[in-house]
Amino acid sequence: MNTREPAPLSAEFLQIQDQFLQEEQQTKTITSAKDIPTSSRYPRLAIWRGDITTLQADAIVNAANSSLLGCFIPCHNCIDNAIHSAAGLQLREECYQIMNAQGHQEATGQAKITKGYNLPATYVIHTVGPIVEDIPTDKDIQLLASCYSSSLQIAQERQLATIAFCCISTGVFHFPQQQAAEIAVHTVLDYLDKHQYPQKVIFNVFTDSDEKIYQQLLA
Repeated sequence: MNTREPAPLSAEFLQIQDQFLQEEQQTKTITSAKDIPTSSRYPRLAIWRGDITTLQADAIVNAANSSLLGCFIPCHNCIDNAIHSAAGLQLREECYQIMNAQGHQEATGQAKITKGYNLPATYVIHTVGPIVEDIPTDKDIQLLASCYSSSLQIAQERQLATIAFCCISTGVFHFPQQQAAEIAVHTVLDYLDKHQYPQKVIFNVFTDSDEKIYQQLLA
């Protein structure tokens, strides 16, 4: 799945793959976005620690690369790989069709939406975060904020009630966790102040440090 280049998929393959992925999903605990408690201070914001591929939401946000085709490294421990692996190869193929029609790589700070396929989430919003070389520049900060606002704009246009963000650009993209979280919360609050959708935004965290940072920001 990880090394296969995008190409048409046979009905026989899809039947086998989908059956396998759906059986695999049944062994996991699926969490509904509606059941995640919101912040007492910010009633449209929530924090959830867990595997984003097990979250049943209208949309989850993928920290993608500029090709938007997913990670090609088998078993690589990145969210892009996890989402594509759980969704199935239809996700890579749809991303390929989008990028082929676009004719160029996805710009940093922009976002595209696809179906979720075998994921519990209905849609996946793919956004390309900035890669930080040393200390984030003003441009890096603007681009990271744009990742959130571009994704939220898609949710608004589609009238998606629930959306879950991973910690975009942290980890291998080297954006400092604290600063990235502050940008995320500020951008989301500013957007929600002006728009009806999404009705609930979930910050999906995976580490102790990220969870503590978001808890402090929403306290």
